[in-house]
Amino acid sequence: MSNQLSDRINSVTPSATLEMAAKARELRAAGKDIIGLSLGEPDFNTPDYIKDAAIQAVNDDYNSYTPVDGYVDLKDAIITKFKRDNGLTYDRSQLVVSTGAKQALYNVAQVVLNDGDEVILPCPYWVSYSDIVKLAGGVPVEVATSIDTDFKMTPAQLEAEITPKTKMLWYSSPCNPSGSIYSQEELRALADILQKHPQIIVVSDEIYEHINYGVTTHASMAGFDDMYDRTVTVNGVAKAFAMTGWRIGYIGAPTYIARACNKLQGQVTSGANCIAQRAVIMALTESPRRVQFMVDEFKGRRTLILELLNSIEGFKSNEPEGAFYVFPDIKAYFGKTLNGTTINNASDFAMYLLENANVATVTGDAFGNPDCIRISYAASEKEIREAVSRIKKALA
Repeated sequence: MSNQLSDRINSVTPSATLEMAAKARELRAAGKDIIGLSLGEPDFNTPDYIKDAAIQAVNDDYNSYTPVDGYVDLKDAIITKFKRDNGLTYDRSQLVVSTGAKQALYNVAQVVLNDGDEVILPCPYWVSYSDIVKLAGGVPVEVATSIDTDFKMTPAQLEAEITPKTKMLWYSSPCNPSGSIYSQEELRALADILQKHPQIIVVSDEIYEHINYGVTTHASMAGFDDMYDRTVTVNGVAKAFAMTGWRIGYIGAPTYIARACNKLQGQVTSGANCIAQRAVIMALTESPRRVQFMVDEFKGRRTLILELLNSIEGFKSNEPEGAFYVFPDIKAYFGKTLNGTTINNASDFAMYLLENANVATVTGDAFGNPDCIRISYAASEKEIREAVSRIKKALA
């Protein structure tokens, strides 16, 4: 039978992070000792006080369909969190709770974009941004950055890419995969450019906000009065609270966008998991200081992995200010032949490390930067030391 799949799905690229994780699992199943540094998943357990809230929800017989846009008391917890952590004031009509921040991003793209609308994506960007935009009929417009500018887009670069078709700007801060953080001053400079183009809506992905090592204070684009009505703030609990599998994300947005997302979600998944929502109320109501121990551990691992990677010739790394990734420039290896394998690009390099060092990383091509690879240090110190030792040996 001929391929009956839609052009839409045939145009989508599989998630590179999930694809590499699947390859690592296959190799493990075949008996290979693979160290996985590809997934953006904290290696901590969800804190007990959050798990206890979920257990209480089970005992309290939460088992029914939830409101499409989230429980009212979860929305109130999100309102409190936005005000406390970000200085942002939202009301319930501006919030939508979804099955993870990825669904929240997908919802926003679907309700805002029309065919041919352009979306500016500073590179590197999270792997799914580009394909989520394409699935909504949009056109990704990549803005190249480099390690020399700490992987951040300048106002001049932003202005140069804006056309009459530009509808949105998407970015993450702290950034996945670079760990870079836009300061309030840097965001203000971008906002000044956007003031000339009132049709552009901003998606500010802030899911790593609490994994911040204190060099640059977290800032939100919606914190500027003249950008508040044009910004969708996306967040969730997966990263800071070690709750990746709980699948809860949320947005704070202009009411018309939130209502549209609610309308769409009602036809796709309806409301998010009832038990997870009850647990998230506890996660967001309590002080972020309760998960600071994880941030402190990540900071120590960042110091360790940078020290180890910097000892490898051909690796050039910036010092990420947040998240739990390093994004080294490895183009010094392009054109070289290692153990009979010619390295033409970052994808070749990542595959070489998987097959010759038994270490799973992710090609920078997937993030819009073909000169780099992403390495997650959401792993134990022992695993980090062993992984880098293997990489160094495979490249010697």
